[in-house]
Amino acid sequence: MKTAYLDAFSGLSGDMLVGALLDAGIEFKNLEAALVSLPLKGARLSCRRKTVSGIAAMKFDVEVTEPQPERHLSQILAMIEESSLGAAAKRRARAIFEVLADAEAKVHHTTPEHVHFHEVGAVDSIMDVVGTAWALEELGIGELLVSPLPMGTGFARSQHGIIPVPAPATAELLAGFTVRMGDGPAEMVTPTGAAVLRALGRSAQMPLSFEIGKIGYGAGTRDYDDRPNVLRIIIGQERGALDTDELLEISANIDDLNPQIYDHVMERLFAAGARDVTLTPTIMKKGRPAITIAVLAAAAHRDALAKVLFAETSTIGVRFHPVARLKLRREIREVDTRWGRIKVKFSEGDGAVTATPEYDDCRRVANANSVPLKTVMEETHAAALASLDRHEHEHHAHGHHHH
Repeated sequence: MKTAYLDAFSGLSGDMLVGALLDAGIEFKNLEAALVSLPLKGARLSCRRKTVSGIAAMKFDVEVTEPQPERHLSQILAMIEESSLGAAAKRRARAIFEVLADAEAKVHHTTPEHVHFHEVGAVDSIMDVVGTAWALEELGIGELLVSPLPMGTGFARSQHGIIPVPAPATAELLAGFTVRMGDGPAEMVTPTGAAVLRALGRSAQMPLSFEIGKIGYGAGTRDYDDRPNVLRIIIGQERGALDTDELLEISANIDDLNPQIYDHVMERLFAAGARDVTLTPTIMKKGRPAITIAVLAAAAHRDALAKVLFAETSTIGVRFHPVARLKLRREIREVDTRWGRIKVKFSEGDGAVTATPEYDDCRRVANANSVPLKTVMEETHAAALASLDRHEHEHHAHGHHHH
C-alpha cells in the first residue's frame, strides 16, 4: 500500500479531498458509478477544473435536487452496506461515520445512535465520505499523513445556531493532531474532513522523509486573500527507517488464580484492544510464586483493559506506565505458493527487509493439504524473498517503487 501526505495549508473538507483524489488519477465516471450504487436519491455529482493562483485543481460538487430526510447513523451504515463498494472501502467509510457520530454525540451530550446528522448526514457529506473511502482504496493508499492543520477564526452558522470555529465536533475529532489555532480567515477544517483524518490518518512528524509519486490538487469553494484554497495530496512512500509509537504497559501481579483461567483472560484482553499480552512467572513476598500479567496497548484502551483485569482476576490494583516503541515498518502482502496465496508480513527498516509468513494462514494450508507446518512456512518464506527480488529488479528497470 502507498502512503498519502495531505498538505492542508488551506485546511480540509470532504469535497477538497475527493477533488484531490480525482486529480491524482481517479476517473470521475468510475467514482460516479461507485456512488450511484448507494440507495440515495436526489444527488447530482459533477467535477470541473478550477484554477486557483494559477494551479489547475479539481472541484468536486454534489448538488442536492430533492429534500432529504434526517438520517441516523444506523441508516447511513445500512446504505454503505447496500452499495457496490468493496469490503475494505466499506470498512473505511463506516469507520469515518462512526467517529463522526461519537464526536457529535459527545458535543450534544447524547449517544451515537441518537445523533441526527443534519449537517453531516446531508447528502454531500455522505458522497464525500464514501467517495473518499472508495478512491483511497482504488489508488492503493494505506496510510494518510497530514500536515499541521490551520484551525481558522470567527464563527460559523449551524443547525444549532452560531458556533465558534473550529466547530465543536471538529475540535473533538482533532484531539491528538497538530493544529495551528487562529490560523486562517474562516472555518478551515470541516467536521467531515476532520472525521476522515480521525478514522484513517495521523499527524506527520516533521521533517518528513518522503518519496514523491503522484500529486493531486483539490479545490475548495471559498476564495481566500492570504492563501490558495486548495488541498494538495502527495502519494508516495514514507522513507523513515523506523516507526515509533507511544503505548501503555498495564500490569498486575496475581498469586491465587486457577491457572486454567489465564487463557480466557488473554482472549478477553485482546478483544478489548490489547496489542500484546505476556505472562511471566515471578516470586512475591513470603516466597510466594505468582504470575505477572503485562498488557501492551494504546492509551485509549486503558480503562477497558483494566476492567477486564479486575473482573477476571483476583487483582485489586493494576500498574501502568507509558512505553515508547521503535518498530520496523510493516506491511502484509499475499505471496503465491503451490498451495495458493498465503499472507506474509514484510518488515522494512534501514534497507533490510524481513519476511514473516502469517502463522494462521500457514497452519490452515498445512492442515488442508496434510503438509508439515514447517514445510509450508519455509516454502512461503522462500517465495516471499523471491517476490522481493522481483520487486527490486522492476524497481531498477522502471526507476520507481512498487512497494
